[in-house]
Amino acid sequence: MASYKEIFGTNIEVLASDPANPVTGQVWYNSTDNVVKGAALTTAGAWATGTDSPYAATGVNGVGSQTSALIFGGEGPPGGEVTTSVLYNGTTWTTTASLNEQMQLGLNFGTSTSALAAGGERTPPGVSGKTELWNGTSWTETTDLSTARRNGGGSGADSTSGVVFGGGEHPSYSTSTEEWNGSVWTSGGSLPNGQAGSSAGDSATAALFFGGPENPSPPYVASTTVSYNGTSWTAVNSMNTARRIGPRGASVGANSSDGAWYAGGLTGPGALVGSTELWNGTSWSEDGDMNTARYNGGGAGNSSSALYVAGNAPPNSAATEEFTGAGAPLTVTFTDS
Repeated sequence: MASYKEIFGTNIEVLASDPANPVTGQVWYNSTDNVVKGAALTTAGAWATGTDSPYAATGVNGVGSQTSALIFGGEGPPGGEVTTSVLYNGTTWTTTASLNEQMQLGLNFGTSTSALAAGGERTPPGVSGKTELWNGTSWTETTDLSTARRNGGGSGADSTSGVVFGGGEHPSYSTSTEEWNGSVWTSGGSLPNGQAGSSAGDSATAALFFGGPENPSPPYVASTTVSYNGTSWTAVNSMNTARRIGPRGASVGANSSDGAWYAGGLTGPGALVGSTELWNGTSWSEDGDMNTARYNGGGAGNSSSALYVAGNAPPNSAATEEFTGAGAPLTVTFTDS
């Protein structure tokens, strides 16, 4: 039998610790762990446990990326919306300046340093059109939405430009799209059908809206997916599983062209799931399940690197999970079994 050196032209390196940036296919002997290791790529996506959020809530909102996320609002005890706002750097949480008004289930977009939070359910006065801007340090109230609503979607690069859409309540969900130019709201193209759901988008011209419910309802779940090009909405391939109240938040690097994701939600009354679907710009595919099935959490990131925070398991949760998509670097330990 040929030796490793005869096949690859070099001996296996002996290292006291794993290399910082191994090349795919590289093999080494870790003398501290007394094992042979190698560098590979993941073949499927998977969720891993992150650091718990500072607060447990459902109806939480999120924007940003897995390593730079802004999570805000939500409902703590039943009927008790909160103003809490926290930042996540991929490892630790930092509590920051609060929202001006208690809010859950908003229509949001932007990043951890420049975001917009519109509508939602507020205490008081219930479903609202209030809009707040985040500048990386504090929240400031600005022009209200034309149509008060909750449970809709949002897409935008930052607090100066974006769109919000859909939302509302049974028995008639909204078809309205509103476009934001940094100071005022104007009407955009109407949705093909009234719908509430989850969204992805990092610009005003590449939004994706998916999940349910939609008109008519019941049923209160849907797999419908539609995309927005800045002018009009187009129906595209549906999700594999009809569901509702999934992750809330528009995410960096996720839009109608690629990178959107959906995890958790309800497929029917009390039917909680943890399954994940990824959008590649054309269709949805199923991937690894969450460790803890839940709904109405805050979302950030994209289909390669996503973040799901809080939500209802039940009860309300503070758990954080981080998703890594297929093709990510992976260190493999070889055994003799």
